[in-house]
Amino acid sequence: MSSSRTVSLITLGCARNEVDSEELAARLSAGGWTLRGEGEDAAVVLVNTCGFIQAAKQESIEELLAAADSGAKVAAVGCLAERYGAELAVELPEAQVLSFDDYADIAARLDDVLAGKRRPAHVARDRRALLPVSPVERQLGSLSPGGRAGADADRTDLTDLPPGVAPASGPRVIRRRLSGGVTAPLKIASGCDRRCSFCAIPAFRGAFVSRRPPELLAEAGWLATQGVRELLLVSENSTSYGKDLGDLRLLETVLPELAAVAGIAWVRVSYLQPAEVRPGLIGALTSTPGVVPYFDLSFQHASGPVLRAMRRFGDRARFGELVDRVRQACPEAGIRSNFIVGFPGETAADLRELELFLGSARLDAIGIFGYSDEDRTEAAGFGGKVDEDEIARRVAEFADIADEVMAQRAADRVGETVEVLVEEVLGDGRFEGRAPHQAPDVDGSTTLLADRPLAAGDLVTARVVESAGADLVARA
Repeated sequence: MSSSRTVSLITLGCARNEVDSEELAARLSAGGWTLRGEGEDAAVVLVNTCGFIQAAKQESIEELLAAADSGAKVAAVGCLAERYGAELAVELPEAQVLSFDDYADIAARLDDVLAGKRRPAHVARDRRALLPVSPVERQLGSLSPGGRAGADADRTDLTDLPPGVAPASGPRVIRRRLSGGVTAPLKIASGCDRRCSFCAIPAFRGAFVSRRPPELLAEAGWLATQGVRELLLVSENSTSYGKDLGDLRLLETVLPELAAVAGIAWVRVSYLQPAEVRPGLIGALTSTPGVVPYFDLSFQHASGPVLRAMRRFGDRARFGELVDRVRQACPEAGIRSNFIVGFPGETAADLRELELFLGSARLDAIGIFGYSDEDRTEAAGFGGKVDEDEIARRVAEFADIADEVMAQRAADRVGETVEVLVEEVLGDGRFEGRAPHQAPDVDGSTTLLADRPLAAGDLVTARVVESAGADLVARA
């Protein structure tokens, strides 16, 4: 069997899934499996699915079917697999459906897949019930995606790891990078304690659990040895980091420590809840050397009534005040957010509130999404549903508004002096990179013009000379 133990790992969804895939890859390597690149022939294709919204679910199913058409054995992991379990196994017999609880023994699970041994798919459950209600009681009994309990949950005490697998320095999460590049996500926590009426993530990801700072620092140090220059801190809710460790200000403490790791140039934090953004955190994100002034704020809407129905905080005035506080602390700070239109009961007045907010807030990056019912969420049972065609019209309208706002904000940056992290050499004195307000993959990029040799990972001071949409052109 050993000669046929080859696996191709396909990752869909967010940066948190990317980290999960790299941990799975490390466990598979340690278990004797040979990893193949995406698209290369492999005996097993492992698809790390996304189950956040309908479009992501459909993409995951299509990817699983395409993998089965290749003739390989197929296994599904990730959010869609966890969320639907046995239901997905019935609807998609082409794939073996695995749970988060299978992650710790993923090499053995794929041995079963390769041998044609079908295990009963798990029955989906509310993973929030697996941990104590009190956050401070969770660390001793935490259950990770690896499924094991105790202080060493989701950790591996392997001392003979293949090259490129992190690290041989004690019992902690192991990880193998699946792609190069100068940026890598670093998972600081898992799960979420919020109860947004439209979101199913807490039910299948579980309650919020922070990773301890020494573990983060060790992994950051290893990533730096792999050529990483920027750490993207990811979780379901980064502003809650440390609450289960008894310190709600722990993120402010750990940020300068991460930024001080040798080789790391930038630290960026993703997914901040506006209701939990405190003055000390604004200060840490705008004044800590090596921490980019970047605010990924989960507004979701700007109408108070819609936000109350979403079981969220805020309105146009309060969100405007938060944006003002950020800009007062650092005028050049980058601010991005996502918004949902077409939520049940959304009125013309609600849409006007959102339009006014987008016009005044001048955000650097804006994502517009149409509402869709998600199984086993409160909002799925709400009345006042908006017709699908009308939702699509609202998405198109606000996407146009978002494009205009982002283009104007980028144009306002012409003349600014920025640092640019080089990601790719384009040739002829041109380089692709990002300024501090541009997160990887989602916020546009900066074309850097320079008359000297540069390499990926270089941090270059430049002046912005042009904008095109959300993208910039800067001269070193």
